[in-house]
Amino acid sequence: MQLKPQDFLVALKLVAWGEQRWTYARLAQELGISVSEAHACIKRGLQAELLSQNYAVIPLSLAGDINSVMNAQEPVGIYRVTRKRVRRSALPDGDAPDDNAVRPHSHNLAEFALHGAKYAFPGVRLPLSVGVPTSHSAPAFAGVFAPGSSDFVWPHPNGSMRGVGVDPLHPSVPFAAMQDAKLYEMLALFDALRVGKARERGMALERLQALIDPSAPKPVKGPVYG
Repeated sequence: MQLKPQDFLVALKLVAWGEQRWTYARLAQELGISVSEAHACIKRGLQAELLSQNYAVIPLSLAGDINSVMNAQEPVGIYRVTRKRVRRSALPDGDAPDDNAVRPHSHNLAEFALHGAKYAFPGVRLPLSVGVPTSHSAPAFAGVFAPGSSDFVWPHPNGSMRGVGVDPLHPSVPFAAMQDAKLYEMLALFDALRVGKARERGMALERLQALIDPSAPKPVKGPVYG
């Protein structure tokens, strides 16, 4: 199994969706890939442990009853208890039950995104062109950096900025980024790791970690005194 750029893209898309309920058809549509490729990406993501199976949790109130039935009637086995499906229209504010087949493995995905992905999928600079802003030039980072830095773009005929071209993680990235602001931010941060300067890479490490694995311990800044 060889991890592909679109596998990383799919994993970031699932992070961007959070607890939203999704289908393979919707995943493919919003990323500009085929449904069969979306399935293949999920499969490889599971094998690489960037994704994990989303098993339902047995409520503590039922654990005793289930154990007693298992011990009395059947040999020890593995059971999967699923939540009762609820119609979307019956849920408040359009919420959906958390019953997606897979979910991002936050720790593993963050570790790969911060320390491995830029080597697996290195940034390639291209000639000046018009395109979609990326790295520190993306809209999410407006005002963060002082004027004067070179702008970076994913070359695209419908782009809004002229700058140094950056080969995107996957050909569908400019399209996918335009569909989802949070995904766009993560892809731009990843490009900052690939082609940015030291200050930009430092900012990208911190922000990307917070987006992918918000429960991770925050890095300690400056000297610590006892």
